[in-house]
Amino acid sequence: MKTRVRFAPSPTGALHIGGVRTALFSYLYAKKNNGVFILRIEDTDQSRYVKGSEEYIHQALDWSGLTPDEGPSVGGDFGPYRQSERKEIYKQHIDLLIKKGKAYYAFDKAERLIEARKIEEDNGKTFRYGAENRMSFENSLTLSDDVVKEKLQGDYVVRLKIDSGNEISVFDEIRGNILLDSSLLDDKILIKGDGMPTYHFASVVDDKLMEISCVIRGEEWLPSLPIHKLIYDAFEWDTPKFMHLPLILKPSGKGKLSKRDGDKDGFPVFPISWGKSSVGFRESGFLTEGFINYLALLGWNSGTEQEVFSFEELKQNFSVEGVQKGGARFDFEKAKWINHKHIDRLSPEELISLPLVKDKLKRVDSSKHLALIQLLKERLFTINDLQAEISWVSERHPYDEKVMRKLKSKSPDIILEGVSKILNECNELKKLKDLLMPWAKENEINIGLMMQCFRFALVGKLTGPDLFGVCNILGKNVSLDRIMHAISYFKQKN
Repeated sequence: MKTRVRFAPSPTGALHIGGVRTALFSYLYAKKNNGVFILRIEDTDQSRYVKGSEEYIHQALDWSGLTPDEGPSVGGDFGPYRQSERKEIYKQHIDLLIKKGKAYYAFDKAERLIEARKIEEDNGKTFRYGAENRMSFENSLTLSDDVVKEKLQGDYVVRLKIDSGNEISVFDEIRGNILLDSSLLDDKILIKGDGMPTYHFASVVDDKLMEISCVIRGEEWLPSLPIHKLIYDAFEWDTPKFMHLPLILKPSGKGKLSKRDGDKDGFPVFPISWGKSSVGFRESGFLTEGFINYLALLGWNSGTEQEVFSFEELKQNFSVEGVQKGGARFDFEKAKWINHKHIDRLSPEELISLPLVKDKLKRVDSSKHLALIQLLKERLFTINDLQAEISWVSERHPYDEKVMRKLKSKSPDIILEGVSKILNECNELKKLKDLLMPWAKENEINIGLMMQCFRFALVGKLTGPDLFGVCNILGKNVSLDRIMHAISYFKQKN
């Protein structure tokens, strides 16, 4: 059977990174097996539909490099790829189940169900509409054909008829065999009162008709697996493979990662921005490759020490055996480190061509762009770091008073006057270092102290990129002006 894997999000808001990771693992599994990656929009719950969500899903997948081979925007031979457009297909299949005696119509009023639930709860029991009590409710199993026909003109649902006392056995590729007593299940609703299918019914029918060979989804759907097995059995269909991915956990490792965690601790949980308040990884300065690489490590291990992977390497190395059972703790610092490694892999020319980099450099003389990126590349963990890293180009930082107090007793003005003289006489800035070092030794000036005074004069603090690279970017005249200003500042403080 050809490998066909689907990603099936609901358009109910922004796509959480947990959803993107499901899409990523589905994509990698398909590509590793020379298969097909399918996007299906599961929009049967119209009450939860959020305008703009489907467009967001397409944009997020596009930025993430997870382009579907089939789906609403690209078409395919197994469409429609929106469940809201497949209503007639579900009608045909629910009619088939009813005809086979595997499903039935239920006409119970909400008040009757609430009353029945309360009675069970008052007796310390869990209410289930199923094998033990279905014959005491209003449904097509208890009513005559004429009454059923009449009631079908009104409101009803369709339920799966589950026999009690059977052991349900279904295999998960990550977790092994799953066993459940069917007596613990109620007769699940397959078609809702609005005529739309539930997730359970629609996903099984669609997976079958779209010839999905492996269903990959989050761990939260694991309790639904026995139900889906029963639906497959009711149709007498073979089941696909199943793979339920581990949760992405909060940075503390306790509980599922949520948008609230990102808002509280200041990190993104969406691939791209959603609205004005929710910034995505893209807007936070992540490269697609860095984002995807880190996401792959949340629940998967190659079995080696390697952590930095190109997209092609992920496709080649991904395997089901490497997917872990336990939850994966989100670590934003690790995500930035991975992103830093991917930034470092790019040439300065490739970095300059990125739209976000172009935006950050738009106020800097274009003739300095290449040298500036060469100087700063190794310091960038996100592209957004560039904003702070280039701030000294147009003007130095305000002098760090703490540093000033540390230096002022060590004659920084005299040291800087010597540096200024040598710089003024230097015709090629690339030779400046070779001129300053012998001068410092000859005058018994600590080289570290000289470098601190020089850096303080140029950028106003003691941290930053290579000092002589900074001097080269600023140019001789600007560097001399800043040195003279620092000399005046130190003399004033003394």
